[in-house]
Amino acid sequence: MDKKDIAGIRKQLKVDNDLLKISDIFNVYIMKETTDIYHHQSQPFEMLDRDQQELFMNHFKKVLTGQLDEKLFELKFKRDAENHSQLILHKGLLNSEVEDWKEQMLQMTEKMIQDHPYEKDVVITFIRAEYMKPMKRRNEETEESERDAVYSNPFILCSINQTQEPKKEIMFDYVEKEFKYKIEVDPVIDLKNPMTGFLFPCITDGASDVNHILYAAGKANEPDYRFIEDVLNGEEFMTAKEDKAVFEEVIKDVVGDQLNPSTLATVYGEINRTIEENEEDTAPKLDYKDVERVLNQSGEQVDSEKVKTAFQRVADDESYELKASSIVPKYKSKSIKINTKIANIAISPQDLQYVRQVNYKGKRCIMIEVEEDAEIDGFKMLPEAFGE
Repeated sequence: MDKKDIAGIRKQLKVDNDLLKISDIFNVYIMKETTDIYHHQSQPFEMLDRDQQELFMNHFKKVLTGQLDEKLFELKFKRDAENHSQLILHKGLLNSEVEDWKEQMLQMTEKMIQDHPYEKDVVITFIRAEYMKPMKRRNEETEESERDAVYSNPFILCSINQTQEPKKEIMFDYVEKEFKYKIEVDPVIDLKNPMTGFLFPCITDGASDVNHILYAAGKANEPDYRFIEDVLNGEEFMTAKEDKAVFEEVIKDVVGDQLNPSTLATVYGEINRTIEENEEDTAPKLDYKDVERVLNQSGEQVDSEKVKTAFQRVADDESYELKASSIVPKYKSKSIKINTKIANIAISPQDLQYVRQVNYKGKRCIMIEVEEDAEIDGFKMLPEAFGE
């Protein structure tokens, strides 16, 4: 799945929408520090009050919010695993009977809590739904509506949420004219901050892919590897942050840890061009030959064998491929940092070519070429002669 596929589903998560219908919702309550199911309850989603439906819809949007390879990860299932989650979820997807579906979801719940008690009470929520995406019309002159032909994709969405402790408050009773101690006895489910979740199957451009599952981490670049491997039975993967670290270590191994800013700008520019030239490929990748090409085009004459050896040393695999989107800071929307003890400077990757480190009066300085007067808190800076 790419960001457009995920955004397409997230956009349709709203009440009274004929393009995304949730048939059933199943909540399972787990007491803290136990591995037992305390209570579970299933009901048709349409039987919930409208306010409840709105709460859950907003919650499901949060589960599917985040950058790919940072908070959302498309995982490929392992080929062999005991009590394989792919089989359990596929059965749940195909079962028309609610009781059969619940049984499959309880099996998934058991995998989640097995040998892993939570520090707080948690609620595991499953929904089964159908997402319909209109097909693109081949003939623009046809009178058919865009909704006359649709891709229909059933799916299961799961989230895990911790509960908040009941509030303890002091209140004043106007009638009795006295202060009273008030305590809520019922825990509140925190739907605003999902701990983790997943979508099965992955849906790419209207086609279901039961060999992949979309995993949602609670925080960016902090995936739960136990959950991924033991619960979802997903294959190992690298986060965008880890991919970027591998790239940086490879570059240092090949050309050293000192690099001219303009050279780095050219490197980023070449990788960004690779992404733009492969727009149809949702995740263009770079192997050691591509990194060698990028460095050579950036003015660094490097040896192919040296780059290959660096990949082997850093990634433990000379054939490892880096995701280009993980390496390049989002070219126009994100800055990279220049860190010094005096100040940290944020600058766009394409503007690195205007940055220099120079010696001025015996001291190292950062020099930034600008085309207009610089401002500090609304005041224009007075220009100074370089030799003064």
